[in-house]
Amino acid sequence: MAGESTPHSQLTRGTLPMLAAACGITVGNVYLCQPLLDQMAVSLRVPEQTAGLVAVGAQVGYALGILFVLPLADVIASRRLVRTLLVLTSLFLLAAAFSSRTSLLAAASVALTASTVVPQILIPIVSGMTAPEHRGRTIGALQTGLILGILLSRTASGSLAQVTGTWRSPYLLAAVLTGLLVLIVPRLIPERETKPRHTGYLGLLRSLPPLLQHRPLRLSMTLGFLVFGAFSALWATLAFYLAGPDFGFGPATAGLFGLYGAPGAILAPMAGRLSDRVGSSKINLVSLAASGIALALAGWLGGGSLLILVVAVNLLDFGLQSGQIANQTRILGLGDDIRARLNTLYMAATFGGGAAGSFAGTLAWSFGGWTSACGLSLALIAAAASTLVLNWKNEYRSSHMKGE
Repeated sequence: MAGESTPHSQLTRGTLPMLAAACGITVGNVYLCQPLLDQMAVSLRVPEQTAGLVAVGAQVGYALGILFVLPLADVIASRRLVRTLLVLTSLFLLAAAFSSRTSLLAAASVALTASTVVPQILIPIVSGMTAPEHRGRTIGALQTGLILGILLSRTASGSLAQVTGTWRSPYLLAAVLTGLLVLIVPRLIPERETKPRHTGYLGLLRSLPPLLQHRPLRLSMTLGFLVFGAFSALWATLAFYLAGPDFGFGPATAGLFGLYGAPGAILAPMAGRLSDRVGSSKINLVSLAASGIALALAGWLGGGSLLILVVAVNLLDFGLQSGQIANQTRILGLGDDIRARLNTLYMAATFGGGAAGSFAGTLAWSFGGWTSACGLSLALIAAAASTLVLNWKNEYRSSHMKGE
C-alpha cells in the first residue's frame, strides 16, 4: 500500500488485540446472514432459493469491495478511508435490519459487504507498524482475528436470532458494534498520507489486468474461486438442511456449526510453515483431499449423523483455510511493489467464487436437496484438483524443455 509507515513503536501490546478484534467484527458482517436464511425465508414469505440471494449478495458485495474499494487505500489517507467505510457499513447494516423485502435485503447485503473491506486495509498498515522480526507474529494475530470473526459471527448471529425470534436482531447488533469501531479504530492507526500518483484511481484499476500474465497468480485465483465456491455452496444450504426433517434445528444450531468448525480453521495456519518447506502446491493437494473427504462425509457417508457433520465441517474449514494460505504464499513472492494488487485480484476471484457457489448451491438445493448441494461442492473440488494436476504437468513440461 502506498504511504509511509509510522515508527514501529506505535504498535503497542494493547493495540494489536483491539485491531485483531476489529478485523473479526468487520469480516463477520459478510457471514452473519448464513444461519439466518431459513428464518428469513419464513419471515419474508419467500422460497428458500430466494432467501439464498442474501448470501449471494454478501459474497458479490465483498468481491466488488475488494476489486473496486480496496485500491482506494493507495489514494486516500488511512484514517479517513477507514472511518468512512465503517460509517457506511453501519448504515447499510441498519438498512438490512429494516428491509421489508428480499430484494432490499439482498441489495443492502451487497452494499454493506462492499464497504466492509477494512481488514484488508488494516493488515498492511499494521504490518508496517511492526518491526520486521515480529511481523509474522503480528500478521498471524490479525489472521486469527479474521478466522474467529468468520466463525463466531455465524454462532452469535444464529443464537441471537433464535433468542429474539427475528433475523433482524443480528444486523442491529452488528450495526452497533461497527459504529463503535468508528470511534476506536482510526485512533489506533497512523494517518498515512498517500504518495502522489500520476496514475490515480483509474490508473490503479487499469494496472490490474496485466498482472494476470503471472501463471502462479492465475493458478491461485482459479483454486481460490473453485474451493471457496464449494465451501459457500455448502454453507448457503446448511441452515436449510439443519431446519429440515433430518434434524429440525433452528438458526442457533446452524450458527453453532461456525463454532464447531473452529478447531479445523485454527489449525490451518500450520500450513503456512509447512508451505515454506514443501511448497504451496503440496499444501493445496492436502487442502483438496481434506475438502473432498469432508463433502463425502457430509453428503453420503454420514447417514444423517450430527457428529459426522461436525467432523465434515471441521475438515472443510481446514481445507479452505490451509488452501488460502498456500495460494497467498504462492503469489505474494512475485514482487513487493505489486503485492497489494496481486492480493486484490486473488481475493476478488475467491469471493467471486463464493458468490457463484452460494447461488449455485441454492439452485442445487431447490432441485435435489442436501445431496445435490454436496454433489455440486464435490464437483468444484474435483475441478480444482484437475487444475492443480494440469499445472503440475505444464510445469514439468516447461522444466523438461528448458533442460533440453
